Amino acid sequence: MCNRYVTPDQAAVERYWHVGRQNPPRLWGPEVHPRGMGPFIRAGDQGRELAVGQWALIPPFAKDAKLPYSTNNARAEELAQKPTFRQAWARGQRCIIPAESFDEPCWESGSNVWWRFRRADGAPWGLAGLWNTWVSRETGEVVESYTMLTLNADAHPLMNRMHKPDPSKPVGAQDKRSVIPIELADVDQWLNGSQDDAQALFTLPPAAAFDAIPLEPPRQSSLI
Repeated sequence: MCNRYVTPDQAAVERYWHVGRQNPPRLWGPEVHPRGMGPFIRAGDQGRELAVGQWALIPPFAKDAKLPYSTNNARAEELAQKPTFRQAWARGQRCIIPAESFDEPCWESGSNVWWRFRRADGAPWGLAGLWNTWVSRETGEVVESYTMLTLNADAHPLMNRMHKPDPSKPVGAQDKRSVIPIELADVDQWLNGSQDDAQALFTLPPAAAFDAIPLEPPRQSSLI
Protein backbone atom coordinates (compact mmCIF):
# COMPACT_ATOMS: atom_id res chain seq x y z
CA MET A 1 0.00 0.00 0.00
CA CYS A 2 1.21 3.48 -0.80
CA ASN A 3 -0.33 6.51 0.88
CA ARG A 4 1.95 9.35 -0.19
CA TYR A 5 4.32 10.16 -3.00
CA VAL A 6 6.11 13.13 -4.58
CA THR A 7 5.54 14.14 -8.20
CA PRO A 8 8.06 15.57 -10.66
CA ASP A 9 7.27 19.03 -11.98
CA GLN A 10 5.07 19.27 -15.05
CA ALA A 11 7.88 20.07 -17.47
CA ALA A 12 9.81 17.00 -16.29
CA VAL A 13 6.72 14.80 -16.77
CA GLU A 14 6.14 16.10 -20.29
CA ARG A 15 9.78 15.69 -21.23
CA TYR A 16 10.44 12.25 -19.76
CA TRP A 17 7.25 10.57 -20.96
CA HIS A 18 7.07 12.48 -24.28
CA VAL A 19 3.69 13.99 -23.51
CA GLY A 20 2.55 16.82 -25.77
CA ARG A 21 2.34 20.37 -24.51
CA GLN A 22 -1.46 20.70 -24.76
CA ASN A 23 -1.94 19.78 -21.13
CA PRO A 24 -3.96 21.13 -18.19
CA PRO A 25 -2.22 23.67 -15.96
CA ARG A 26 -0.61 22.24 -12.86
CA LEU A 27 -3.27 21.85 -10.19
CA TRP A 28 -1.42 19.68 -7.72
CA GLY A 29 1.16 20.05 -4.98
CA PRO A 30 4.48 18.21 -4.99
CA GLU A 31 3.41 15.70 -2.30
CA VAL A 32 0.23 13.78 -3.08
CA HIS A 33 -1.96 12.09 -0.47
CA PRO A 34 -5.13 9.97 -0.87
CA ARG A 35 -8.05 12.00 -2.24
CA GLY A 36 -5.65 14.78 -3.18
CA MET A 37 -5.07 15.93 -6.76
CA GLY A 38 -2.27 14.45 -8.85
CA PRO A 39 -1.21 13.98 -12.49
CA PHE A 40 -1.45 10.79 -14.52
CA ILE A 41 -0.65 9.85 -18.11
CA ARG A 42 -3.14 7.94 -20.26
CA ALA A 43 -3.63 7.09 -23.90
CA GLY A 44 -5.57 9.74 -25.80
CA ASP A 45 -6.78 10.27 -29.35
CA GLN A 46 -3.58 12.11 -30.23
CA GLY A 47 -1.18 9.89 -28.27
CA ARG A 48 -0.21 10.17 -24.63
CA GLU A 49 -2.02 12.84 -22.66
CA LEU A 50 -1.54 14.28 -19.21
CA ALA A 51 -4.60 14.43 -16.97
CA VAL A 52 -5.15 15.67 -13.44
CA GLY A 53 -7.48 13.89 -11.05
CA GLN A 54 -8.21 12.67 -7.56
CA TRP A 55 -5.92 9.98 -6.18
CA ALA A 56 -8.75 7.62 -5.18
CA LEU A 57 -10.66 6.09 -8.06
CA ILE A 58 -14.39 6.81 -8.19
CA PRO A 59 -16.17 3.82 -9.78
CA PRO A 60 -18.92 4.42 -12.36
CA PHE A 61 -21.65 3.09 -10.03
CA ALA A 62 -20.83 5.57 -7.23
CA LYS A 63 -23.70 7.89 -6.33
CA ASP A 64 -21.34 10.45 -4.83
CA ALA A 65 -17.73 11.44 -5.46
CA LYS A 66 -16.94 11.13 -1.74
CA LEU A 67 -16.61 7.41 -1.10
CA PRO A 68 -16.79 5.90 2.41
CA TYR A 69 -13.92 3.51 1.63
CA SER A 70 -10.36 3.80 0.33
CA THR A 71 -9.65 3.38 -3.40
CA ASN A 72 -6.22 4.96 -3.79
CA ASN A 73 -4.63 1.47 -4.06
CA ALA A 74 -5.86 -1.59 -5.96
CA ARG A 75 -4.50 -5.14 -5.76
CA ALA A 76 -3.32 -6.07 -9.25
CA GLU A 77 -4.25 -9.72 -8.70
CA GLU A 78 -7.92 -8.82 -8.06
CA LEU A 79 -8.70 -6.21 -10.71
CA ALA A 80 -11.03 -8.45 -12.72
CA GLN A 81 -13.06 -9.38 -9.62
CA LYS A 82 -13.35 -6.18 -7.60
CA PRO A 83 -16.47 -4.16 -8.58
CA THR A 84 -14.70 -0.86 -7.91
CA PHE A 85 -11.94 -1.51 -10.44
CA ARG A 86 -13.10 -4.20 -12.88
CA GLN A 87 -14.76 -1.88 -15.41
CA ALA A 88 -11.69 0.35 -15.71
CA TRP A 89 -9.54 -2.78 -16.05
CA ALA A 90 -11.86 -4.35 -18.63
CA ARG A 91 -11.90 -1.15 -20.70
CA GLY A 92 -8.12 -0.82 -20.66
CA GLN A 93 -8.22 2.45 -18.73
CA ARG A 94 -4.62 2.07 -17.61
CA CYS A 95 -2.37 4.97 -16.71
CA ILE A 96 1.13 5.90 -15.63
CA ILE A 97 1.46 7.80 -12.35
CA PRO A 98 4.63 9.96 -12.39
CA ALA A 99 6.50 9.91 -9.09
CA GLU A 100 9.82 11.39 -8.10
CA SER A 101 9.65 9.21 -4.98
CA PHE A 102 7.17 7.28 -2.87
CA ASP A 103 7.10 6.52 0.86
CA GLU A 104 6.49 3.27 2.73
CA PRO A 105 6.48 2.49 6.48
CA CYS A 106 9.07 0.12 7.94
CA TRP A 107 8.28 -1.61 11.24
CA GLU A 108 11.51 -3.54 11.78
CA SER A 109 12.31 -1.45 14.83
CA GLY A 110 8.91 -2.22 16.37
CA SER A 111 7.45 1.16 15.42
CA ASN A 112 6.67 3.03 12.20
CA VAL A 113 9.71 4.55 10.47
CA TRP A 114 8.96 6.06 7.06
CA TRP A 115 11.31 5.28 4.18
CA ARG A 116 11.52 7.19 0.90
CA PHE A 117 12.07 5.26 -2.33
CA ARG A 118 13.69 6.80 -5.39
CA ARG A 119 15.11 5.10 -8.46
CA ALA A 120 18.80 4.30 -8.14
CA ASP A 121 19.41 5.62 -11.66
CA GLY A 122 17.94 9.04 -10.81
CA ALA A 123 15.03 8.78 -13.25
CA PRO A 124 11.43 9.27 -12.09
CA TRP A 125 9.14 6.36 -11.37
CA GLY A 126 6.26 5.59 -13.71
CA LEU A 127 3.84 3.66 -11.50
CA ALA A 128 1.04 1.47 -12.84
CA GLY A 129 -2.48 2.75 -12.31
CA LEU A 130 -6.09 2.75 -13.53
CA TRP A 131 -8.19 5.83 -14.20
CA ASN A 132 -11.87 6.65 -14.51
CA THR A 133 -13.99 9.65 -15.47
CA TRP A 134 -16.96 9.79 -13.12
CA VAL A 135 -20.09 11.77 -14.00
CA SER A 136 -22.72 12.61 -11.39
CA ARG A 137 -26.18 11.45 -12.43
CA GLU A 138 -27.74 14.29 -10.45
CA THR A 139 -25.62 17.32 -11.29
CA GLY A 140 -23.53 16.31 -14.31
CA GLU A 141 -20.33 17.01 -12.35
CA VAL A 142 -17.30 15.40 -14.00
CA VAL A 143 -14.47 14.12 -11.80
CA GLU A 144 -11.28 12.49 -13.05
CA SER A 145 -9.72 9.99 -10.68
CA TYR A 146 -7.11 7.24 -10.54
CA THR A 147 -5.80 4.41 -8.39
CA MET A 148 -2.28 3.05 -7.90
CA LEU A 149 -1.81 -0.70 -8.42
CA THR A 150 0.01 -2.89 -5.93
CA LEU A 151 1.50 -6.37 -6.18
CA ASN A 152 2.30 -9.02 -3.58
CA ALA A 153 5.89 -8.46 -2.43
CA ASP A 154 6.36 -11.31 0.07
CA ALA A 155 9.25 -12.69 -2.02
CA HIS A 156 10.94 -9.34 -2.70
CA PRO A 157 14.09 -8.87 -0.57
CA LEU A 158 13.44 -5.15 0.02
CA MET A 159 9.74 -4.48 -0.29
CA ASN A 160 8.78 -7.42 1.90
CA ARG A 161 10.36 -5.53 4.79
CA MET A 162 7.86 -2.68 4.54
CA HIS A 163 4.56 -2.33 6.41
CA LYS A 164 3.49 -3.68 9.77
CA PRO A 165 3.67 -7.48 9.99
CA ASP A 166 0.53 -9.45 10.76
CA PRO A 167 1.32 -11.79 13.68
CA SER A 168 -1.53 -14.09 12.67
CA LYS A 169 0.14 -14.90 9.33
CA PRO A 170 3.33 -16.86 8.60
CA VAL A 171 6.44 -14.91 7.64
CA GLY A 172 6.30 -15.93 3.98
CA ALA A 173 2.58 -15.25 3.55
CA GLN A 174 2.09 -11.72 4.88
CA ASP A 175 0.72 -10.25 1.64
CA LYS A 176 3.15 -7.34 1.85
CA ARG A 177 2.41 -4.98 -1.04
CA SER A 178 4.49 -2.90 -3.45
CA VAL A 179 3.69 -0.39 -6.15
CA ILE A 180 4.42 -1.60 -9.71
CA PRO A 181 6.97 0.45 -11.69
CA ILE A 182 6.53 0.51 -15.46
CA GLU A 183 9.79 1.03 -17.32
CA LEU A 184 9.90 3.78 -19.95
CA ALA A 185 10.33 1.22 -22.75
CA ASP A 186 7.14 -0.55 -21.61
CA VAL A 187 4.83 2.47 -21.35
CA ASP A 188 3.10 1.89 -24.71
CA GLN A 189 2.60 -1.79 -23.87
CA TRP A 190 0.99 -0.78 -20.58
CA LEU A 191 -1.20 1.99 -21.99
CA ASN A 192 -2.22 0.42 -25.30
CA GLY A 193 -1.64 -3.33 -25.05
CA SER A 194 -4.08 -6.14 -24.32
CA GLN A 195 -4.85 -7.35 -20.82
CA ASP A 196 -2.30 -10.12 -21.32
CA ASP A 197 0.27 -7.50 -22.38
CA ALA A 198 -0.49 -5.49 -19.26
CA GLN A 199 -0.39 -8.47 -16.91
CA ALA A 200 3.03 -9.41 -18.26
CA LEU A 201 4.28 -6.19 -16.65
CA PHE A 202 3.09 -7.16 -13.17
CA THR A 203 6.64 -7.64 -11.88
CA LEU A 204 8.88 -5.87 -9.37
CA PRO A 205 12.41 -4.63 -10.13
CA PRO A 206 15.37 -6.00 -8.16
CA ALA A 207 16.32 -4.37 -4.87
CA ALA A 208 19.32 -2.71 -6.57
CA ALA A 209 16.92 -0.59 -8.64
CA PHE A 210 15.75 1.21 -5.50
CA ASP A 211 17.46 4.05 -3.65
CA ALA A 212 15.81 3.77 -0.22
CA ILE A 213 16.56 6.02 2.74
CA PRO A 214 14.81 6.55 6.09
CA LEU A 215 13.13 9.89 6.69
CA GLU A 216 14.25 9.67 10.32
CA PRO A 217 17.26 7.94 11.92
CA PRO A 218 16.89 4.16 11.64
CA ARG A 219 16.76 2.24 14.89
CA GLN A 220 18.25 -0.91 13.42
CA SER A 221 20.51 -1.79 10.50
CA SER A 222 19.83 -0.12 7.14
CA LEU A 223 17.73 -1.90 4.53
CA ILE A 224 20.20 -1.85 1.66
